[in-house]
Amino acid sequence: MDRWGLSMGVSPREPLSRISELATAAENYGFDAMWFIDFQLGMKDVYAAMNLAALATDRMHVGAAVTNLVTRHPTVTANATAALDELSGGHAMLGLGAGWSSVYGAGGQPSKLGDLRAGIDEFRALFSGAEVDLYGSQIQLATATRQIPIYLAVSQPGMLRLAGEKCDGAILMGAADPEFCRWQLDYLNEGLANAGRDRAEVLVDLVVTMSVADDTETALGEVRAWATSQAATFDVWRQMPPAWERFRPEFAAARQGYHLVDHLSLRADHKQLVSDEFVRSVALVGNERECVERLRELAALDIDRITVALLSGGRMRRMAQLAEQIIPAVGGN
Repeated sequence: MDRWGLSMGVSPREPLSRISELATAAENYGFDAMWFIDFQLGMKDVYAAMNLAALATDRMHVGAAVTNLVTRHPTVTANATAALDELSGGHAMLGLGAGWSSVYGAGGQPSKLGDLRAGIDEFRALFSGAEVDLYGSQIQLATATRQIPIYLAVSQPGMLRLAGEKCDGAILMGAADPEFCRWQLDYLNEGLANAGRDRAEVLVDLVVTMSVADDTETALGEVRAWATSQAATFDVWRQMPPAWERFRPEFAAARQGYHLVDHLSLRADHKQLVSDEFVRSVALVGNERECVERLRELAALDIDRITVALLSGGRMRRMAQLAEQIIPAVGGN
C-alpha cells in the first residue's frame, strides 16, 4: 500500500479560496486523492470546493465523500460530477452513501440497500451518455464522456457486499482497528465472489483520522468529535465484531446526543459522549511513533489507499506533518 489521500469538509469559518492552496500543496506532496464532505447545512458547498481543487491540480483525483440519493437527484449529481471530471482532466470520483448528516439535517431518511443498488445502476446508465429508460421516461445525460468511477461508503455487511458486487471503489468507514477492518474486508470479498469479480476491480480506500501530539489528552480531544460521529452511526447496526459489542451503550448515547449542526466540529459539546477507549479504536492518536506503528498495521491490510481526514485548525501544518514525517516513516523500517 503506497497510495494516500486526504478528506475534508469546508467549515463555515474557512474561506473557500483556501481550498486551491490546500489542493495544490496536496498534489505537490504526492497525495493521490482528495475527498470532500457533502453536508449542505454545516459546511460550505461541496461542489464549489471540489471544482476549486480540480482547477488547482493536474493529477489528483477529486470527489465527494460522500453524496447521497436523497438531497440530490441522480441526474443533478451525474451532471455536476461530469463537470468536475472536465475541470479535473478526467480525475473525478463519485462517492455515494446511504446518507447521514446531510439527509437527517434535511428531514429525510437514509437510502435502503435496494435504493443504493438501483442508484448505482442509474449512474452507470447516465454516465454512458446513451439514451436510457429512467424515471418513466427516455433521458440522456448530454455532458457524459466516460464512466466516472463510483465508490460506495461502506461499514456494515450489506453495504460491503454491495460495493464488492457493483462498485469501482469502496470507502471503508468505521475504524482504525485492524481486526475491525479485516471483519469488513471479509464481507467485501463475499460481494466480489458473489459477482465473480476480481479483487483488483475494486479500489479499497480506508478513511481514518489522526492527531499526533506528545500530550495524550490533546490528541484525544482533537479526534473525539470524529469518534462521536462514528459512534452515532453505529447505534443502528444489527451486527458488528464481537469485541465491539461492549461499546453499544456509547453508541446509543452518541446517537441521542449528537448535534448535526456541529458535525465533526472540534468545538462540539457532544464529543464528550464517548470513552477514551472507543476513541482510540476509531482514530489514530498519540505521539509520532505510536501513530506510525498503527498506520503500518493498517497499511499491511488488503487495502489500496489510506485516506486521512484532515482536521480543521492548522490544516497545512497537519498535511505537511503527514507528508514529510508520518508517511515516510510508515514506509521505512
